[in-house]
Amino acid sequence: MITWTSEELTKISTAAELEIAPLRRDGSLRTPVTIWVVRHGDDLYVRSYNGPSGSWFRAAERSQEGRIRAGGIEKDVSFVAETDSGINDQIDAAYRTKYGRYPRYVAPMVTAEVRSTTIKLVPQSTLA
Repeated sequence: MITWTSEELTKISTAAELEIAPLRRDGSLRTPVTIWVVRHGDDLYVRSYNGPSGSWFRAAERSQEGRIRAGGIEKDVSFVAETDSGINDQIDAAYRTKYGRYPRYVAPMVTAEVRSTTIKLVPQSTLA
């Protein structure tokens, strides 16, 4: 199983934002969308601010693959739904800690609806 390197985790998790581009049905990448990313342990997580109706989220849910870019790192990833409530509680805390200076935007990120869109980013093999 491929895992994040320490350098990748640090660079991506300390970046203010991440660009995410899920695959389209034809296998091409969608136009990247800028979102927030947080780290929990040795994993990286994202959520859809617009909940399950977010277009990038629906595409990610369908394709389960895409590409991310943040902190100078570009990586093909798999999207894995995170449904563990304990882990989601810790991800809530990570959002509050990292983005706490934006309380107006953090509040929606920790609602039940948005929590339901929590995705773990799992690295795939190195880009060609």
